[in-house]
Amino acid sequence: MSEEAEFNLESTVMELIINAGEARSFAMQALRAAKQHNWAQVDVLLTQASQASKRAHDVQTMLIGLDEGCGKIPVNLIMVHAQDHIMTSMLAREMIEELIDMHKLLANGVTA
Repeated sequence: MSEEAEFNLESTVMELIINAGEARSFAMQALRAAKQHNWAQVDVLLTQASQASKRAHDVQTMLIGLDEGCGKIPVNLIMVHAQDHIMTSMLAREMIEELIDMHKLLANGVTA
């Protein structure tokens, strides 16, 4: 792989990390808004989290397509770090959505 291609790969991997980080951050902000019963803000932030997560997933899917299962994309520490970010942000978002549902139930006087 040429030096220019590596630079593009590096920026692509950083894009994945940034989008995954944004997804997690928006989800955490949504949880804070749920604690304050600001449901309109919760919906906006969860939408933003989903959009950032989709952008990260799109980058990941593109990288997988480029690799073609043949090891064409070098696996290095930053690539592993990026995969860690996307997986933890996805898990965080899923768990936070469940916590927000619990906050809504409690706010409405419903026990689980």
